[in-house]
Amino acid sequence: MIRFGSARQRNSGGAIMVAAAALARGLFVAGWVALPQALPAALAEPIKIVAAESVYGDVVQQVGGTGVAVTSILTHPNQDPHEFEASASTARALAEARLVVYNGADYDPWVAVLLSGSRRAAGEVIEVAALAHKKPGDNPHLWYEPSAMSALAEAVAATLTRIDPGHAADYGRGLAAFAVGMQRLGQKIAALRAKYAGTPVTATEPVFGYMADALGLSMRNDRFQLAVMNGTEPSAAAVAAFERDLRTHAVKALFYNSQTGEALSARMREIALEAGVPVVAITETEPQGLNYQEWMLRQLDALDRALAGH
Repeated sequence: MIRFGSARQRNSGGAIMVAAAALARGLFVAGWVALPQALPAALAEPIKIVAAESVYGDVVQQVGGTGVAVTSILTHPNQDPHEFEASASTARALAEARLVVYNGADYDPWVAVLLSGSRRAAGEVIEVAALAHKKPGDNPHLWYEPSAMSALAEAVAATLTRIDPGHAADYGRGLAAFAVGMQRLGQKIAALRAKYAGTPVTATEPVFGYMADALGLSMRNDRFQLAVMNGTEPSAAAVAAFERDLRTHAVKALFYNSQTGEALSARMREIALEAGVPVVAITETEPQGLNYQEWMLRQLDALDRALAGH
């Protein structure tokens, strides 16, 4: 079992090592890493793809359809991504994949470490953080930024077309279908923004941060959220301000990361429930049985009901 530090611990050394190696080979191109490979006109077998997070595996599947065989590493809704332990089988899957998709921004540093140590004869790597122009220290929960997911889908379609040009039309249709689902999500975001822009809310962690920005919500208690995400103790002043916002109804909803068992976050959830502040449960991992667009829409529906007083 190979254990790596969490996103909260910021594995800057590993990230620097990987970046230096990649730059030395001149691999960073348009937000993803292209490794030398032969490009057959058409592939008889589905393209083997590994996604670090199931949400990215879902996007790849939506675009690639039957032309891809996707393996996602982090798949369980109750699995804490920050505490993931990479096994030898994970390293082998990454080494054998024709395409690897991972988050970056120090959210899943084990991927970069494993890739840097593998002897991949051929393959490509898409780092979503690079596509979204995010860096270590930025909010790493990029799937809550719809534009980042659209950029990923486009990069996947382009990469699959390069690997398997004989099925370019199929990947184009997959990308178009994905865009239809994203259009529906965009319409929902616009409708909620029109209703709730400026509404004060808070959260135990900045997981929902990018979506809150897209909705025009006024997010409070940022220092508390960053401390929890980075695994440090929030200041007494930050904790007091958070509790005061809940008890005085200065915020209209609390976003609670239901995948973590962090004690202080659980305490804030209990205070919110006691005070009658709606709690909206959000997750870092895509629930089984839902695709990305359905997952986001379900959480937006829950937020709509909470802010509407239901």
